[in-house]
Amino acid sequence: MSLDGTGALPAPDEDGPPPRNTILTLLDAEQLARFYAAGHWRPETIYGRVRQRSAVTPDKVAVREASRQASYAELVDAADRLAGALEAAGLRPGQRVAVWLSSRIETAVALLACSRNRYVCSPSLHRDHTVAEVTELLSRMRAAALIAETGYGADAGRADIFERAGELETLKAALAVPPRAAGTAGIFPELTLEPTSAPATTPDTVVYLAFTSGTTGEPKGVMHSDNTLLAPVRSLAGDWRLGADSVVYSISPLSHNLGFGAMLLALTEGGELVVHDLPRGASLLDRLLETGTTFLFGVPTHAIDLLAELRARGFDRGGRLQGFRISGSAVPAAVAEGLLAHGVTPQSGYGMTEAGSHHYTRPDDPAEVVVGTSGRACAGYEVRIFSQEDPDLELPIGEIGQIGGRGAGLMLGYFDDQRGTEESFNRQGWFLTGDLGLMDDAGNVKVTGRKKDIIIRGGHNIFPAKIEGLTLRHAAVDKAAAVPFPDERLGERVCLVVSLKRGTAIEPEELLEHLDAAGLSRYDMPEYFLRLDELPLMPSGKIFKRRLVEWLDSGRVSATPIRFSPKATGADEAV
Repeated sequence: MSLDGTGALPAPDEDGPPPRNTILTLLDAEQLARFYAAGHWRPETIYGRVRQRSAVTPDKVAVREASRQASYAELVDAADRLAGALEAAGLRPGQRVAVWLSSRIETAVALLACSRNRYVCSPSLHRDHTVAEVTELLSRMRAAALIAETGYGADAGRADIFERAGELETLKAALAVPPRAAGTAGIFPELTLEPTSAPATTPDTVVYLAFTSGTTGEPKGVMHSDNTLLAPVRSLAGDWRLGADSVVYSISPLSHNLGFGAMLLALTEGGELVVHDLPRGASLLDRLLETGTTFLFGVPTHAIDLLAELRARGFDRGGRLQGFRISGSAVPAAVAEGLLAHGVTPQSGYGMTEAGSHHYTRPDDPAEVVVGTSGRACAGYEVRIFSQEDPDLELPIGEIGQIGGRGAGLMLGYFDDQRGTEESFNRQGWFLTGDLGLMDDAGNVKVTGRKKDIIIRGGHNIFPAKIEGLTLRHAAVDKAAAVPFPDERLGERVCLVVSLKRGTAIEPEELLEHLDAAGLSRYDMPEYFLRLDELPLMPSGKIFKRRLVEWLDSGRVSATPIRFSPKATGADEAV
């Protein structure tokens, strides 16, 4: 059912009991009482908070793109009209609204509309997803509405999300958003209906559903309420003195946890959000100077690139830029020192979709804490280290184990996944992150590794299990392993190691074409290739990946650089 005004929309069903949010969560009365009493949770929704900002400063810029901007009044008005259209399409509280967009104003509007009407916003559909992958997620969440950008995604030139989504029985409405390159007049100008219902005032039902992945790459739907999202945002804003005067620039996409958190912080604190929509090769420094950015969100690769540009152009400072939240991996010492020399205080942080940006260094922390740790937990959140063998055994200070956490910013569970939710907590109720680390006497945590089999390329999570499974579908491949290959700028790249069946042969390019045809996103493609007669095995018969990494690091074996060259589709977007 279209929301573009070309077709009649069904009226809301007025029969039956009042709408209810029927999603099962971990929320209980004890949590409500404790977090409200401590002030970590408050009786305000995301929409309500932004609407308050709109009443005070209606004409202030809320979200800025390269070619357009939206004031707080325009943002709230668009959210009301979108909420009205979704309401008229028959959506009920608790139903899911899938959002597949580039970083743009409409993403913020969709979140506000969902917060207003108690829908569940699911914007964690990324540019590197294929249409098939998004369709699968729509089916899993039983999406009632889809808001998607035409020509967007990893295979936009070969597949149409609206055609595929139309096959879903649960879908009540679909809204196509034109690419920015095609020119976008206003924000959802075709939507004119105002909602008949009053704005929701309950901030403790599910408002956000973000899909992350486990060790196998199987997506898990992380559920958050307005309060679990806002708790770490309020703390970070207070600790770093971010507010209405702040101009927050997110290099990370708004579909990702880091960029989503930046959007929440800027809008709920009354600041300005600048999205990263520069064309490839454009100057980030010029954009920061032009927008008067005061605080930046990104990953170490972004920090390395910005520092290189500052030095190449002979700048002593980055304009008004004062702070830089760097997530994804540790901040290299040379990068931290370089940023400080240019008047920018790096914030080393540890966060995740399940708990937001709950861990970070403070502005007055010494350089060795910023470089050597991910800081300490924010107010309302606790972290402990537990044994890898016994998740109920807490380890003493200084010992490496699995990082566990709990608090006001923790998710309300995994959507439609009782087993996944249960297995993510220990007996005492601590959420087990799957990351390894140690804690010092001051509560600072140093992340030392991952229990999860994952490769992080410039902040983008790549799951080896999927690459390996698709590789093994090739008739010539006997065994396959995708392992991290170190890269100074991106942190890690994917190295694909294979052994072949007797009497067969294959070229790396042929294997990349096979992976593409099998549905692997071009953003997950291997960039190094190694063929061995035999892969090292553990006693269990599993491939000994750590041994492969050791061989590569020591030079015992050498991988060959490879590059996948997809056919041009016109759907490429700035990184």
